[in-house]
Amino acid sequence: MNKTTLDVESSDGHKIAVTVYTPQKPYVGHVHIFHGMAEHQERYEDFAKFLTDHHYVVSTHDHRGHGATAENNDAQFGYFAYENGFEVVVEDAHFAVQAARANFEDLPKPVILGHSMGSFIARRYIQHYSDEISKVLIMGTGSFNALHKAGLIVAKVLAKQKGPQVEAKLLEQLSFGTYNSRISTVYSPSDWLSTDRDEVRKYDADERCGFTCTNQFYVDLLSGMQLVSKESEINKIRKDLPILLISGKEDPVGEYGKGVWRVANQYYHAGFTHVAIHLFENKRHEILNETNNEIVYKTILKWLEKKVHERAKAV
Repeated sequence: MNKTTLDVESSDGHKIAVTVYTPQKPYVGHVHIFHGMAEHQERYEDFAKFLTDHHYVVSTHDHRGHGATAENNDAQFGYFAYENGFEVVVEDAHFAVQAARANFEDLPKPVILGHSMGSFIARRYIQHYSDEISKVLIMGTGSFNALHKAGLIVAKVLAKQKGPQVEAKLLEQLSFGTYNSRISTVYSPSDWLSTDRDEVRKYDADERCGFTCTNQFYVDLLSGMQLVSKESEINKIRKDLPILLISGKEDPVGEYGKGVWRVANQYYHAGFTHVAIHLFENKRHEILNETNNEIVYKTILKWLEKKVHERAKAV
């Protein structure tokens, strides 16, 4: 596996940190990963190695306000933009995917994998660019609900009254304060991420993980979650796009499976022809960093390799 790093300039001149993992030939496909909130792309390197071992080109990037992208732009962690931040980050992702593919134009169209916050970015991405990708894998997602709607109202008030770039301690507590409630023995506030204590320790020790995001970040993210859930936006996606929704059954972000099923049903009712859902029993939010994660890896690989059967055509 060869690892290459790029700084990709987005439409407003912001430099997006992109990493491309290249396997030995023959190349069979391309997977681009959107990471989650308050983490960074390097946490997906083990999974990238697994995919390159199976001859997939893998690319990742750090969103604005995260990882090397924040550092390279001397920007604030946990902050997207002054306005319209969610759409800005989706456009950044499009630039990153295009740049990663520059030397692999003969490959099939890319597969997009979005985890957690990245899952909502991926869900918006396919509303803009479904014709440009072959499949989408939506991991660790959830549905926009009444609590999110209330949180959006609070976030807008705080951004206006306290300041958009002020750390959102209250919103952080409201969002994540109950996420360990179903765990019998709690060792860390981050235990809801994984049953693997070593992985939780790594997350807690990582200076580029677990930071408090800003008031405006929550405005952007919650607004984006609301937007991607609208029927009018969902109907912009090509109906034959293969979609896999994959999560841990004990993931509070997906309301322990209920929110994931609500998203799947939205796609079903909208007339999508290739929607699948897989919930892993006894697994939490970061299924790629769970105990026995090779099962998750192999499940994803099997789906990547699965041929999509065309519907019968009249002749």
